Amino acid sequence: MSPPKMPHLSTSTKHKYVKLGYQYLVNNFLTLLLIPILAYTALELFQMGPEEILNHLNSLNFNLLHILCSSFLIIFVSTVYFMSKPRTIYLVDYSCFKPPVTCRVPFATFMEHSRLNLIDSPKSVEFQMRILERSGLGEETCLPPAIHYIPPTPTMDAARSEAELVIFTAMDDLFKKTGLKPKDIDILIVNCSLFSPTPSLSAMIINKYKLRSNIKSLNLSGMGCSASLISVDVARDLLQVHPNSNAVIVSTEIITPNYYQGKERAMLLPNCLFRMGAAAILLSNRRSDRWRAKYKLCHLVRTHRGAEDKSYYCVYQQEDDESHVGINLNKDLMAIAGEALKSNITTIGPLVLPASEQLLFLTSLIGRKIFNAKWKPYIPDFKMAFEHFCIHAGGRAVIDELQKNLQLSAEHVEASRMTLHRFGNTSSSSLWYELSYIEAKGKMKRGDRVWQIAFGSGFKCNSAVWKSNRTIKTPTEGPWSDCIDRYPVFIPEVVKL
Repeated sequence: MSPPKMPHLSTSTKHKYVKLGYQYLVNNFLTLLLIPILAYTALELFQMGPEEILNHLNSLNFNLLHILCSSFLIIFVSTVYFMSKPRTIYLVDYSCFKPPVTCRVPFATFMEHSRLNLIDSPKSVEFQMRILERSGLGEETCLPPAIHYIPPTPTMDAARSEAELVIFTAMDDLFKKTGLKPKDIDILIVNCSLFSPTPSLSAMIINKYKLRSNIKSLNLSGMGCSASLISVDVARDLLQVHPNSNAVIVSTEIITPNYYQGKERAMLLPNCLFRMGAAAILLSNRRSDRWRAKYKLCHLVRTHRGAEDKSYYCVYQQEDDESHVGINLNKDLMAIAGEALKSNITTIGPLVLPASEQLLFLTSLIGRKIFNAKWKPYIPDFKMAFEHFCIHAGGRAVIDELQKNLQLSAEHVEASRMTLHRFGNTSSSSLWYELSYIEAKGKMKRGDRVWQIAFGSGFKCNSAVWKSNRTIKTPTEGPWSDCIDRYPVFIPEVVKL
């Protein structure tokens, strides 16, 4: 059997330069069209004498009333445009919770606890071991103190203690980074999907920091792992109608009351993936914050597939046969996530892709509709629209699927894989750990665009586009400060336990 032939270098090089030439031509079409027109005009003026140019100007009859009316119209249209233009939303800074070392759960500890807690169900223990071996998680992920007990003690007090630990730590760090005073917070939005006590988590923050009585606070629950971008969307809308204001978003998931203690395999899966985490984000619409803000919000697109039953039930909280409550992850989850992603990128594509990619996608779409439905659909090259990708670290399969569908390189998904390895699936806050990884590596430059993509129960796919206002200096503190030099690490397909 003859060895496979390498592609001919000259052919590959020609194809590369043909594509680059096409992209340059389409993306700069207007510029290339205007150049010969301006050159011809300049040549004509150069051939005219000064007197001829003056005669042409004098031949134009300027009416004072017409000039005043035109000026007024221009000023009026400009005023209406600037008043109706949406306020720019800035991401001033953010903070991620760094769990204490006492909460770490190495693989050996996790499996030992599983054997002791499920002593009469060895098959469930074996299933968890197989999942953990292929999960992409590392040895430093953390679970809250209540889960370290044998058996776990998921009491209300323990859940509140976890919430206070992760939220207050992230908030305190945000105040330290930004110089923001608690009394200066105008809007507070908290998202936590599965733990929704009374009083709410937002009320807990208001009580802790003695926030103003007229603060606008919201508490979002049941929104899944994509809830952080939903909070950003809500904050954006509120900042549009409240000028000169700021908004603090807290994204977290409280693990303590939601650790499944039954035997159903589909409901044991979250135990292997979900870990402690939280993030606090400061947004602002104040022009004065433009100079210190890290990022500017460009686009935010939300897609909801809840009208379909299979999408609605694919991530579903329920009781098992023994009345243990847990989250059931359907086997069709990845296929449903793929469909949600397609819907989302269909909306966000025209907003961010260059004209060359949009034209190729449109040509492919028309060709499949009119000529041959079996034509392979053209997948737009989103690497031309973004320099960085923050894909929700929901699990190894999620990252693999998006890398394949979006044709991304290993470097593009590095932040997601390393976040999953170091912190596990921290739910809605995982996007901010990934952004922090990119900054810690010193890769964020002025003008760079970041695409955050998250999935959540319902089923939802939400994405946000940020643009860096400045080159971000490598931070000396943060969740990655003590380990960034070790990353990226090689993550084998299977870690034998």
